[in-house]
Amino acid sequence: MPKRMLIDATHPEETRVVVADGNELLEYDYETSTKRQIKSNIYLAKVTRVEPSLQAAFVDFGGDRHGFLAFNEIHPDYYRIPIEDREKLLAESDAENDEDEGEENGDSEADSLEVVGDSSDEDIQELSDAHRRRLRKLTRSYKIQEVIKRRQILLVQAVKEERGNKGAALTTYLSLPGRYCVLMPNTSRGGGISRKVTDAKHRKSMKTILSELDVPEGMAVIMRTAGVARTKAEIKRDYEYLRRLWDDIRELTLDSTAPSLIYEEGDVIKRALRDIYDRDIDEVLVEGEEAYKSAKSLMRTMIPSHAKRVQKYEDSEIPLLNRYQIDQQLDEIHEPIVQLK
Repeated sequence: MPKRMLIDATHPEETRVVVADGNELLEYDYETSTKRQIKSNIYLAKVTRVEPSLQAAFVDFGGDRHGFLAFNEIHPDYYRIPIEDREKLLAESDAENDEDEGEENGDSEADSLEVVGDSSDEDIQELSDAHRRRLRKLTRSYKIQEVIKRRQILLVQAVKEERGNKGAALTTYLSLPGRYCVLMPNTSRGGGISRKVTDAKHRKSMKTILSELDVPEGMAVIMRTAGVARTKAEIKRDYEYLRRLWDDIRELTLDSTAPSLIYEEGDVIKRALRDIYDRDIDEVLVEGEEAYKSAKSLMRTMIPSHAKRVQKYEDSEIPLLNRYQIDQQLDEIHEPIVQLK
């Protein structure tokens, strides 16, 4: 039976995305206008308070509450120290990274590239944590109150949602996920191939493609499992899209005043086409004019050859999810009793 992605965006207060095999519900995601996620969004923020006892800063990024920024989540580029000291700090960090990679990898060409977990949130965090652990050794002589000041402007990314009376957790180590790779624009070392890619042939091919990407100094790239068996042209197109996105973020940052939203990651249609859509899906049906235009544009950017699979649902008599008997299955998700097959 045909496998479809169904996008219902007829109501402005809610967008629903479903993957169905025939009439069988396989995956479901949604977004409401009253509760939009901020996780992974990028903001231009202003430090409102530096708390020495916590070795952290509270920043105004435009959310309901001030965000929490731990000292080890602050890139040394933001330290208020002499330029010579900052350059020395980063140079020592790079030298230590080289030593660590040499100890871990030896002389084996097969291990010359760091292998990381798949580019889920946890694994991106794992790569950033490894980089920060190295930096932490070099910053023990500093305290946050010595190098970060009130009213200082920072570019931050949300890593945890606001919860209860706690503000969002933030970082200055940014990550931009694409379909096949993740760009980390201010993480100078790390990156590599997902450890979930176990086939030696695929790993070698992906490593070759990654080594041929023109990654500037000071950036890192993670290859996602979705990049397995993809051509160099496909992966390069995805990487170049992320580079353009980062350039746009930088330009908007320079023209903005803190606090302000710089980049919104939490669009459910974008997440679905990037993270859920695969080549097994025969068509993407979209109900709603603006959502259709957005989905079509995104697909043209990510996988141009699949843009024709994105179709507008035109039947005004029967709602999209009703036509494929999905609404009832969605209702059953919230029932207290679940029928097992």
